[in-house]
Amino acid sequence: MKKSRTVLAARLYTPRATLCALGLKVRSLKLFDTISEHVRIRQKTILHTPLEKLQDAFIAILAGAHGLCEVNTRVRADAALQRAFGRHSCAEQSVVQETLDRCTPENVAQMEQAVDAIFRAHSRTYRHDYQRDLLLLDIDLTGLPCGKSAESAEKGYLIGYGLRRGRQMGRVMASAYDEVVADRLYPGNLQLRDTLPHLVEALERTLELDEGKRRQTVLRMDAGGGSMNGINWLLKRGYHVHCKDISSKRAAHYALSVREWVDDPARHGRQLGWALVKGGDYARPVRRLAMRWRKRNGQRYHAMVISTLEPKDVMRLLGRPPEQADDERAVMLAYARLYDERGGAVEIDIKESKQGLGITRRRKKSYAGQQMVMLLGALANNVVVWAKRWLVDDAPRLKRLGVQRIVRDVLAVSGFVELGKGEAIKRIVLNGASALARACAKALRALLKAEHVYVTLGET
Repeated sequence: MKKSRTVLAARLYTPRATLCALGLKVRSLKLFDTISEHVRIRQKTILHTPLEKLQDAFIAILAGAHGLCEVNTRVRADAALQRAFGRHSCAEQSVVQETLDRCTPENVAQMEQAVDAIFRAHSRTYRHDYQRDLLLLDIDLTGLPCGKSAESAEKGYLIGYGLRRGRQMGRVMASAYDEVVADRLYPGNLQLRDTLPHLVEALERTLELDEGKRRQTVLRMDAGGGSMNGINWLLKRGYHVHCKDISSKRAAHYALSVREWVDDPARHGRQLGWALVKGGDYARPVRRLAMRWRKRNGQRYHAMVISTLEPKDVMRLLGRPPEQADDERAVMLAYARLYDERGGAVEIDIKESKQGLGITRRRKKSYAGQQMVMLLGALANNVVVWAKRWLVDDAPRLKRLGVQRIVRDVLAVSGFVELGKGEAIKRIVLNGASALARACAKALRALLKAEHVYVTLGET
């Protein structure tokens, strides 16, 4: 009788070999073990558990899916990708959607706790040295348009979309580390002044801020969060603030007290000056930097930056020489610059999340389901940021790439995944014709050394 031949290895093609490599690292960190310890979704298990279906949605987001229907094409059709993340099959997209629809507010609270635990374990923000430097956090809202049949889809002003029906997503970001500290979902008719206390309480829970850490934390916001009541609430809690006043009329009134205006070379036509105000409207002393410029119609417009920071603190946050704190003009320009930089921080980060991870495209009628999708997106965003940190020393080309380019290009290099006994991944062969594969091969090899997985380049 002829003996059967035992197959000891298999070779699987994948259009995302680099994402497979990242999946092995994510799997070794046991991120979804942490989620399984916290989240309990009450749904009958037939082929896949509710947590496995959440994992399939998470993999799809990392694979660049802008809609959960793409679970079928990006994950279910890619056996190698499933193996890399510890899955041996993938749920059908409608089943994944059904699980998200079954989520409750209690599940959302559980997921927030799980994402917080993962953040504390792996982020640099949580390990920030408050004794050495101030921690700068950006807070902003962005609009998530949706249909009128969706829960909490209220008509309001959605940034980037104008007046329309939808929801708002509030984000807290640690600019120095490019990490998302907290994402929260709100009805579309709320603005930052309404959601600010809730967002601040969320970041306090995530970062476990005590009174001493709050005194070393700077919250930077646009005019939406610059109401007098909101700023006073933050000041009483001990935070530093650096934001715009919500009222342009008040800014125009205080601008009358400016003795000397200085031209801002960074913004053509804008002038800066210190507003001299005797009254104490705020719970702690603040500096008021008035700004004025002419709009396209020729009308003069005023704004005012409110800050509790000392000049030396502003210079340190900007990375400028401390002696510039003695130059009055340099100080004014620095205060304006520190505010302007939020446009290159949280606003760009949200834009990258929209274009790279599709946070505005995945829409669920269920409010709790949308919150779960949002939290998976926030986790995916941070995983991409951490992946860049893990790889950048051996792949310096990645330093200038944002979330969009990493998801779209770096994590989409094709290749083969080779399996050994027990279907364990032994080798990943990257497409040698890809310049990004050649740039990342050494870094991925070092990343997976502890997993005993070898990364190599295929023949070009």
